[in-house]
Amino acid sequence: MTIQILQLFKNNALFTGTHKAIGKNYKHKGIPVILQQTVAFIALLLISPLLLLVLLLIKIESSGSALFSQTRVGENGRHFKMYKFRSMYLKTDPNYQEPDPTQSSREGVCKKYINDPRITKIGQFIRKYSIDEIPQLFNIVRGDMCLVGPRPALSIETYEYDNVVQTRLFTKPGLTGLWQVSGRADTNFEEQLQLDKTYIKQQSFLMDCKIIALTIPAVLSAKGAY
Repeated sequence: MTIQILQLFKNNALFTGTHKAIGKNYKHKGIPVILQQTVAFIALLLISPLLLLVLLLIKIESSGSALFSQTRVGENGRHFKMYKFRSMYLKTDPNYQEPDPTQSSREGVCKKYINDPRITKIGQFIRKYSIDEIPQLFNIVRGDMCLVGPRPALSIETYEYDNVVQTRLFTKPGLTGLWQVSGRADTNFEEQLQLDKTYIKQQSFLMDCKIIALTIPAVLSAKGAY
């Protein structure tokens, strides 16, 4: 459905003579994608022992696959499978507990819980320090994502976008971004969208480098991570 909406938007832009302007505005202006893919591939090789250790710890604590995939909306509305380390019990696990949706710690479509009963002990640790996101380096190598960009949205989130915000889907999503270095889950849905719009408007090679540099202390401080 998202792809059809974006195509309609582009067709309308072509009809009104603004198609070239839209293409220019949303063209990738950050670190070259091929360079990001190369860095992601080298990083995967270097940290492969850590990845194997995390996989083992997840399997030891709870049953089920150690990797978790979820369909997300990427560049130009294209759906793809985004990968993470599994940080929650499966519903078939006897330790699984469904959270109370009225106790969500974040407003908006995507629910977040500071004390989520579904999260495993190892899951709490890898979520706190964003280790659960590392498998998305595979997505970067495949071309689904970049190192820096708006977070890939769930389809249900995109239904809440107005015409102005919908255009954020013309941009390739990222592993980190302005949102991640600006409070993460401590920001609400509207603030996240505004940060994404700011990034798209100001995107540059230097800005990408700055966000990557700021990501390190943001991850270590674990602010807004749960």
